[in-house]
Amino acid sequence: MTGRRLPAARRVADELGGDLPLVLHNGALVVEGSDILVYLPLDREVARRAVGLGRARGVGAVLHCGARGEGRLVVETEALGSRTLAAYSLDPSNPDLVTVSHIESALDADPVQVMFGGSLAEMAALHAALASGLAGEAHVVQTVYPASGVALIDVLDPGVDKGIALAFLRARYGVSAAETLAIGDNWNDREMLLSVGLGLVMGNAAPGMLRLGLPVLPSNDDDGVAWAIEHHVFPPSPEEGKRG
Repeated sequence: MTGRRLPAARRVADELGGDLPLVLHNGALVVEGSDILVYLPLDREVARRAVGLGRARGVGAVLHCGARGEGRLVVETEALGSRTLAAYSLDPSNPDLVTVSHIESALDADPVQVMFGGSLAEMAALHAALASGLAGEAHVVQTVYPASGVALIDVLDPGVDKGIALAFLRARYGVSAAETLAIGDNWNDREMLLSVGLGLVMGNAAPGMLRLGLPVLPSNDDDGVAWAIEHHVFPPSPEEGKRG
């Protein structure tokens, strides 16, 4: 379950092996094998307004496009080398990258999402403007990376978040919320973490996430996810515990 696109997530899933359902774009797209289970695009007129709100603050947008998970990324030509692309670690040579003179020209269909990136202060101000200007028409979520001083903003359909996507998968596979564990480290994980039986926050999470009152794991550097799996998914038997 990730905010990433299908091409990027598929590489990781292939390394793990197995036929894993993939929840992408924070839940806007859910894929199982070659089947699209959920697709909730952002209304193109709302996307157009989001682009305008960013442009008014000097921040270029990236459109995520492709109803079948193609993962196309559309930017304006002059945005190549911009703060948005740098914040997103997007290589201009990426084969999925499409450049256009005016990004609005690419809004002839509903995109999966609109994304912005930049400094923490810049994105905090834009997040407030987007949340206010698109209230009720979009889900605006920010992911922050204090260590690198950058943040990303995703503008999504209002029915999209990881918690909703996880509820869909639970219903599909007959798993209750009480039987579900989730691990997260940023604001796009908040709804998911609060909707499960056991929500765990990484030790290296965004500072505000550490104040949610949920159990905190060791950091990435200290194998926090492995610790959670060992202790909560495959806990040692009483006999093994005694031997330890």
